[in-house]
Amino acid sequence: MRFDRRCSAAFFIVCVTLAGSALGFRVAIESLNVHLRKLPVPLRESLDSVPVILGEWERVGEDVRYGADIETELGTKQYLLRTYERPGAEGRQRVQLHVAYYTGLIDTVPHVPERCWGAAGMIMAEQPHAVQLSIDGSTWGTSDAVNAATGQPYRTAVVQDPVTRREQTVNLPQGEWITSVTEFQEEGDTRHRVMGGYLFIANGRATSSPYEVRNLAFDLTDRHAYYCKVQCTIVLPAESATDEAFADMAGDLIGRAMPEIMRCLPDWPEWESREKIDKQRPKAD
Repeated sequence: MRFDRRCSAAFFIVCVTLAGSALGFRVAIESLNVHLRKLPVPLRESLDSVPVILGEWERVGEDVRYGADIETELGTKQYLLRTYERPGAEGRQRVQLHVAYYTGLIDTVPHVPERCWGAAGMIMAEQPHAVQLSIDGSTWGTSDAVNAATGQPYRTAVVQDPVTRREQTVNLPQGEWITSVTEFQEEGDTRHRVMGGYLFIANGRATSSPYEVRNLAFDLTDRHAYYCKVQCTIVLPAESATDEAFADMAGDLIGRAMPEIMRCLPDWPEWESREKIDKQRPKAD
């Protein structure tokens, strides 16, 4: 079957136009320093190097590792799932700490309790809401480095290397220590509540919103990006499952764990310096 010559010419013009548009789009993207696909940023240390003793908190049992199928669903193999315990007025208090690291992604929606736990059959007893953590930062300092997006200096903390025992100053994420907390109950169990609260660290800043992560970690002008979810899960008697209880327990644990977590995460001021140098470097003709 033969095509009309005019159809062949039109088809050729469309192909040329599409090819030209694709090339022009690529040139425009490069000239504007826009990066749709982010390059990965490696961890400085494995997350399981977070100490098993943090103040009064001590690890209970062994760290949990998921099977291959669950790791695929989680979207990362770089995570920590550990339970800590400390003495409390009414017995031992337990908090499960979950830290999951993501980098080198185009875009993503993080796994959070209000989506995953409901899908697993748990019953939501209270909608997600913001809870300010009770964190003592009185020993923290202020860095000379500032965040490029906010222009504000980072807070700093001093930690010890777990191997060499040398002291190291780490930059802490900018932002408020606010978590998004949701209460669930197991089907048939009205006596207890499962409280899951999380925050994210994305390119050196903290947020409790899984949607805000996109704004923080997927700035189109950044070549590199990462984000990390820090989540605490606490099971309490229904009458004791209050925001105040969560803020105290999770706040104390996260306040002690965060400098160690940041020792493992990329030093974002250093990566921002690299980005600045790369942007100022003349492009090859």
